Amino acid sequence: MNILIIGGGGREHAIAHALSKSPKTDKLWCAPGNGGISALAECFPDVKATDLDGVIALAERLKPDYVFVAPDDPLVMGLVDMLEEKGFKTFGPRANAAILEGSKAFSKALMKKYGIPTAAYETFTDEDKAVEYIKAQNSYPAVIKADGLALGKGVIIAKDFDEAKSAVHSMLVDGKFGKSGSEIVVEEFMDGTEVTVLAFTDGKTVKPMVSSMDHKRAFDNDEGLNTGGMGTIAPNPLYTEAISEECMEKIFKPTIAAMSAEGRPFKGCLYFGLMLTKDGDTMSQSQCQKGGTDAAQSSIGGVKVVEYNSRFGDPEAQVVLPLLDTDLVDIMEAIREEKLDELDIKWSKNSCACVVMASGGYPEKYETGKEISGLNSDGQAVAAADSAYVYHAGTKLDDGKYFTAGGRVLGVTAVGEDLKAALDKAYEAVGTISFEKAHYRKDIGRKALGK
Repeated sequence: MNILIIGGGGREHAIAHALSKSPKTDKLWCAPGNGGISALAECFPDVKATDLDGVIALAERLKPDYVFVAPDDPLVMGLVDMLEEKGFKTFGPRANAAILEGSKAFSKALMKKYGIPTAAYETFTDEDKAVEYIKAQNSYPAVIKADGLALGKGVIIAKDFDEAKSAVHSMLVDGKFGKSGSEIVVEEFMDGTEVTVLAFTDGKTVKPMVSSMDHKRAFDNDEGLNTGGMGTIAPNPLYTEAISEECMEKIFKPTIAAMSAEGRPFKGCLYFGLMLTKDGDTMSQSQCQKGGTDAAQSSIGGVKVVEYNSRFGDPEAQVVLPLLDTDLVDIMEAIREEKLDELDIKWSKNSCACVVMASGGYPEKYETGKEISGLNSDGQAVAAADSAYVYHAGTKLDDGKYFTAGGRVLGVTAVGEDLKAALDKAYEAVGTISFEKAHYRKDIGRKALGK
């Protein structure tokens, strides 16, 4: 099978790596790809993931047996629809299902309608009404979210009224996030611990993957600005079997059923961003209608949905996919044929850790074009190639040398018998790789180890 992967980051490298292990995979292509992915797949750097016509033209030229659409933007823009209309087998949800990530207002309304636990909220397009609501709630921190996609940066957690008012103005009036911020969600702050669970689904059956823990802040001790993710571990030790069962019955199955009931069957990988709350569901009583489905959201105790994503997380994919023992191609086929219930998906009992090496200054202004030392011709750590795998997030290969080409540059990943072993291997490999102004967190997984 010849497979074309759409995207060019660490997630796509992890997907390419997983697909390369399948005996059913013959050739891999990737558009646009990156320096590290080029060791596994022929890359087409001039074809961007959001260039839908360019992707279609490339697919018609290459004639792949499968197209794997990985990033959020092309999914929401309808690339899967376009590819399938041209007769290509495609992995990923259609646009009417990808809206689950593409519109926070839609996803919140869906949860409200079907009684799926989440935080109290209201949506606004008018600045004055939003500010009036925030003042009336008088609850801080307050969460203000741009409705649409904003490169993972469309969420502001305001510590007081002035910050909240400023956030509303920046989105609705100043257009900080363009059309994505033309409607906003004002949400009650949830206190607890976040867990990510990715799940395979064919629109009828849902099969969760190994849980994971992301580290969003730029610096140690969860300080600094939010990023796309500075490291991950899997499984998340806080995600117990009891919590898993609760999520299956109250969140996972109801979400898939709700999307199908709305005529938007979700087929692909669905990302559940969850909050293990300290005080149960914070949906305010005023928002619970007597006898309505909203009443389910006022119950004490439980897990709540922070957000949905319509694809593999990044860098969650980098720690979940290395633990997958079942052939990813088989899973793709089962999802396409809606036979996921017939497939027994197996996972390693090991742990996995990923440490992101980023450009100095990320997630704000940073420089690129820095030569990376410590990598071999395949983009792997010369001194630790046997114990770790390096996923490339933002690199360029030029004349046999690797250079930085993004904010997040490398995801240095290792599998171990337990979390400590995986972290030790990952950090040992990080120590063998360098580039000018590189920075990374030294505390990935520390909380999970109880330190």
